[in-house]
Parts: sequence; structure tokens; C-alpha cells
Amino acid sequence: MTQVLYLIACAAGPTQHIDDGVRAAQDDGWDVCLILTPSAATWWEPRMEELVELTGHPVRSRYKQPWEKDALPKADAMLVAPMSCTTLNKWGAGISDTVAVGIPSEAVHMGVPVIAMPYFNQAQGAQPAVTRSIAALREQGILFLDGPDGYQSHPPKRGNPQAFPWGKALAGARRQTGDRCPRT
Repeated sequence: MTQVLYLIACAAGPTQHIDDGVRAAQDDGWDVCLILTPSAATWWEPRMEELVELTGHPVRSRYKQPWEKDALPKADAMLVAPMSCTTLNKWGAGISDTVAVGIPSEAVHMGVPVIAMPYFNQAQGAQPAVTRSIAALREQGILFLDGPDGYQSHPPKRGNPQAFPWGKALAGARRQTGDRCPRT
């Protein structure tokens, strides 16, 4: 049985290439459901159907209405990547104003493995709120992948969005799920 991974992407550089992240997760054996922040969804708006076709699921970027049914299957794990500095700090402060923050912030307290890997530059990472937010996520049991085991922040204006380390993110997801996800 294929495990379901919610891939939750923010308006960070690698989201321009989120289809690469989806394919990497699919190659790793996951059934991928994609959730985008509202800003990230605008980047893909003209090509959203490509992502729907690629995943085989609707792409969510807003909360559903009370009368709407859940459009996605239940998640076995959630990977928030690439995660922007804005999303990190909102999540760390408990602000769930987007579905991209609300779903994982609730899921971690319902026993769903949640993994987060950032993508922001060293100047953004130097903000004092960043350290506090990372600590808040880790205190909740979220695997936050930074440094050698995840994404190492880049100097300002020197990032390489296409080189986002999807393999490290997916290895983190496998660790958190006890390697239950079959790799193809």
C-alpha cells in the first residue's frame, strides 16, 4: 500500500520547481498531495493543471468551506518544503492563517509525522525570531532539517533554487515514518 505524503510548499525559490519535488517523492514511492501557500499558488496559477495531473489530486491553497468534503486522502506524513522564513515564524508563533500552516500544525498533534526543511538566506536566518521558531517546532516533535542534514542557508542573493536537496527532505520523511514508505 502506497503511503500518502502531503508536500506543503511556500513562496520560496524552489517552489518554482515544485514539480521536481513531486517527482522525487513519487520516485521514492509516495502518493503525493500538494498544498501551496496562497502566494506560491499564484506562481503556478497559469500551470496549475500540470500539478493536478502530476499528482492525480487537487492542489490546495486555501481552507475548504465548512460544507466542502476533504478533497485529499489522509496523510501518512507531511513535508513542509521549501519552507520560507515567513511561514516558519508564523508557524512557530502558532499563527495558522493559511491551510499550508494550519494542516501540519494540527497534524503533528494528531500523531502524523511532520518534517520541515527551510529555504531562506543567511540574513533572514539571522533574525532572532528564527531561532525561537525552530525551537518551538522541534518542541512539538517536528523534524526540522537544517544544516548538514537538511538545507544550509545561502548568502543573500546567492541561492540556487534548482539545487534544493529533495533527497535529504525525503530521507527525513522516511526516518519519521520508520521507513514504511516503499522505495521504487
